Amino acid sequence: MARGSRNSQAAGQISPDEVKPQRAGSVSRTSSGNSVMKRTLQTNGGNHEMLDSQVATRKANEAQENVFLFVPNLIGYARIVLAALSLYYMKSQPKTCTFLYGISCLLDAADGVAARRLGQATKFGAVLDMVTDRCTTACLLCFLTTAYPRCAIIFQGLITLDFSSHYIHMYSSLITGSSSHKLVTSDVSWILWYYYNDSRTLFFYCAGNELFFVCLYLMDFYQTPLGLRPEWLLWPLGSGVASSIVRSASKGTTQRMIFDIIESLTWPQIVGFITFPICFIKQIINAVQFWKAAKVLVGIDLVEREQKRRKK
Repeated sequence: MARGSRNSQAAGQISPDEVKPQRAGSVSRTSSGNSVMKRTLQTNGGNHEMLDSQVATRKANEAQENVFLFVPNLIGYARIVLAALSLYYMKSQPKTCTFLYGISCLLDAADGVAARRLGQATKFGAVLDMVTDRCTTACLLCFLTTAYPRCAIIFQGLITLDFSSHYIHMYSSLITGSSSHKLVTSDVSWILWYYYNDSRTLFFYCAGNELFFVCLYLMDFYQTPLGLRPEWLLWPLGSGVASSIVRSASKGTTQRMIFDIIESLTWPQIVGFITFPICFIKQIINAVQFWKAAKVLVGIDLVEREQKRRKK
């Protein structure tokens, strides 16, 4: 068996190719003397026992351990409060808004560290974290539709892709019995495996993506040029040569237009230009995530249809 397949079984996540038609994806219900209903998801990696929703609710009500008050979840609540405050100041106070929004985003990394070190990683925390991310980004993009009405359809498309790709990925992870949506193996998608299994890569693309959107937001407020001089970009050629090139650029030429653009750049535009490729790649990752999760669900559908045909 390939190494990727063994890892997939250990993680509890299956791909359509790894499903046994006679077993995988099937769900059986069992009960004990105290009427505790459970569902058993049978996959190629083994049986995954899942509580019935009524039993799970009763367990939450009777539990002595309050998962809602775990430290990572408390951090998650703080993120929501900070994000809500940033939205309140978004229209009129860009500095305050950006500060609060930035702290909320940075805490996204802190809750994961707290969960691992304190042994408080939970499904509720994972969903809370993802929902907070999606809603926070969506609210910012909604504001950008008003700031840049001509690009509204683009921002609406980004919101749709962000929500749909993460929802279907989370759903496919849960239905295949995976303990976390981040447990993706290389045989399912090497792009998603590298994205989710390297915390530095995950942080880089998530932070760069958010920073690009924040720069678009700040462009609407900070329109004073930094006063960059084209000669500074030509310094490797020497100061004399650089100055000569700039002076020789005639008005109306492409060269002169480029120099004028450089002189009129604001700092949000510069940072936005740098982070745009990161944002673009993040959207590609979202699209891949949607497609791979869709294939997993289709694979499960095919298995279930095969089982129904055999029963007939």
